[in-house]
Amino acid sequence: MSGAETQATAYGVLPLNTTEDVKAQQADVAVLPIGSFEQHGAFLPLVTDTVVACTIAREIAAAHPVLLLPPLTISCSHEHAAWPGTVSISAVTLYAVVRDIAESLRRSGISALILVNGHGGNYVLRNVVQESEGTGTRMALFPGAADWDAARARAGVQTSSHSDMHAGEVETSILLHAHPELVRPGYESADFLADERRHLLTLGMPAYTESGVIGSPSLASAVKGKELLAGLVDSFAEYVSVVAPNTPNARGTR
Repeated sequence: MSGAETQATAYGVLPLNTTEDVKAQQADVAVLPIGSFEQHGAFLPLVTDTVVACTIAREIAAAHPVLLLPPLTISCSHEHAAWPGTVSISAVTLYAVVRDIAESLRRSGISALILVNGHGGNYVLRNVVQESEGTGTRMALFPGAADWDAARARAGVQTSSHSDMHAGEVETSILLHAHPELVRPGYESADFLADERRHLLTLGMPAYTESGVIGSPSLASAVKGKELLAGLVDSFAEYVSVVAPNTPNARGTR
């Protein structure tokens, strides 16, 4: 069984590596999907961000020689707390967990860690990466804004990145492609735009949307989801070259 083999779950994927698989793979880079457990309107599940992060990570692991880790499924979703089901941990806790994982990997011989973030509210991850300099683990945060922009252009996404904030065209498209069974009817008529969100961190999502949606899910399609993922996989090669210059950019090619 190769390091890229995975099992589909409600969260997206779980690695099925054994210790021997990891030894044989000799990966220099670990990939950690980080999602959330928060409302995504009436048609997407609470685990949407985790599914998205896992789906991106799965595609990356199929194309690049990385060690795929299981996801962090609860993170910083405090702005969604008004909706039932949303669960959060503090930024301090998320910071500490990621740092502990990075240190554990370093002790086992892997000194490069790329965080695949599926939730925009995990602001603290930027600090974790920034402060990793000098710790013995080189870290990166993926996808960045430029990576999403390139993937959105490739997929023909119509909604701007600012307007497509939550449960919109991009997230719905990725789930329609990778996990259509998780998308309930209703996304076709759930569009809601709120481009003026100046006080979002202070007031939370309820100040700007009653449904929990900010975006245009009606424009989503499985075809767009497939192209979004393909674009992100292409962008990932640069991150590998930055955190681990001697790692091959694609499986079997150095």
